[in-house]
Amino acid sequence: MPAGESFYITTPIYYPSDVPHIGHGYTSVAVDALARWHRQSGDDTWMLTGTDEHGQKMLRAAAANNVTPQEWVDKLVTEAWFPLLKTLDVANDDFIRTTQERHEERVKKFVQAIYDRGYIYAGEYEALYCVGCEEFKPESEILDGTGPFEGLKVCAIHSKPLELLQEKNYFFKLSEFQDRLLELYKSEPDFVRPESARNEVVSFVRQGLKDLSISRSAFDWGIEVPWDSSHVIYVWVDALLNYATAVGYGEDEETFARRWPAYHVVGKDILRFHAVIWPAMLMAAGLDVPKGVFAHGWLLVGGEKMSKSKLTGIAPTEITDVFGSDAYRFYFLSAIAFGQDGSFSWEDLSARYQAELANGFGNLASRTTAMIEKYFEGIVPPAGDYTEKDLEIQRIVADAAKNADAAMELFRIDEAIKEIWTIVDALNGYITENEPWALARDESQRERLGTVLYTCAEGLRALAVLLSPVMPQSTEKLWVALGAADSIGRLQDQPLREAGSWGVLRPGISVNGLAPLFPRVEQS
Repeated sequence: MPAGESFYITTPIYYPSDVPHIGHGYTSVAVDALARWHRQSGDDTWMLTGTDEHGQKMLRAAAANNVTPQEWVDKLVTEAWFPLLKTLDVANDDFIRTTQERHEERVKKFVQAIYDRGYIYAGEYEALYCVGCEEFKPESEILDGTGPFEGLKVCAIHSKPLELLQEKNYFFKLSEFQDRLLELYKSEPDFVRPESARNEVVSFVRQGLKDLSISRSAFDWGIEVPWDSSHVIYVWVDALLNYATAVGYGEDEETFARRWPAYHVVGKDILRFHAVIWPAMLMAAGLDVPKGVFAHGWLLVGGEKMSKSKLTGIAPTEITDVFGSDAYRFYFLSAIAFGQDGSFSWEDLSARYQAELANGFGNLASRTTAMIEKYFEGIVPPAGDYTEKDLEIQRIVADAAKNADAAMELFRIDEAIKEIWTIVDALNGYITENEPWALARDESQRERLGTVLYTCAEGLRALAVLLSPVMPQSTEKLWVALGAADSIGRLQDQPLREAGSWGVLRPGISVNGLAPLFPRVEQS
């Protein structure tokens, strides 16, 4: 990306009525890895996550638990959602809650602004509403109920009966933005990614847009409409605005100008809100549309999308308690093509942990540091004359760094990891081919042995830098073991786009003992 440009990236704000499952964790670590990559590349980076705490569903859950809605959301966020970030090593810059005063006051300013510009009017509304989705359902997502719900209309996503709502509401003139949105998708083909998501959005908008009900009057758990206190702002409008309110919209114009517009990473089930309604609202307010919306796929367990109601949700700690947070991050970011659906299974996770992390990367790190300790008393040896085999490793490292950065620019984290992994595979093959243990038995091969082990150590130095946005814990351990922390500086300060340059690790520094980065996992 151009130097000096802001890289502002967001997760969706999560609805905290349920405890987090691995799908929430997947989105969070993907956005975190992208933010870490850009931050460590010297880009002006800001990562936002948070929770969406208003709406009818939250009100009902609080009532069922005999507490106020605020007490209910405070408990959920403190006990489940803050710990998720710690569990998965997410280094977000901000966490917004839609019940915070900074958000509520700025939402009112935004809604007032589009009202003053003539994009909101009062009207009557009657439609089928899903409390689970907090959404009036389009015809395409309404099904005839079966079994206990025979004769009722149900939500295609939740399979639960819909409620017929009749209310006097305020409406946003979404229908006026059809042509402008189609022009946006045409002039900026990367605005919605991947292509399958873009095609879905274009086809949806081409069918014609209906005006959007943006207020509710049947309950009061929400942000008041500024000109009519008998209405609260529709929870989705309130939620989408977090991306602007968190960076100062309506109050801190300097920060807003520096950060906005953002990149949004979302699950594909909330794509329309982000790629249709949100840019239209911004256009109505006279603000820049987002830089882009990237929709990732669903995580499937046993062939089904995870859901609490079907008890297919898996808590991230079930994985991290066994394999650690780095393995969680590596597995979900490498095993699934970012943008497509992916299936999770314990067998696949376990097999990849063993093959790629323990036997691949971890073993490479252990062997290299152990051989430097054994043959050179723990001092990184200087390299002698490089042969073609050594130069090939240098080319692989340089190409991997360049290609990984290009993949990250396209939000293809899986492709970036694949490129970086060519270094792991090449170095493991290089050790097998050069047999340092055989070179060590021949004093005349001392310089050659030094060249081979320096090549391995310097390759590991590049790997530690390139993999640090994905696996911050194990790369930090490796960085310390290579003696790089004392001689080069902190890992997080290493410029990522220069990671492929050769010769950064200085001969003469001491390596330290390295415990296995990915210990054997005993599974019951």
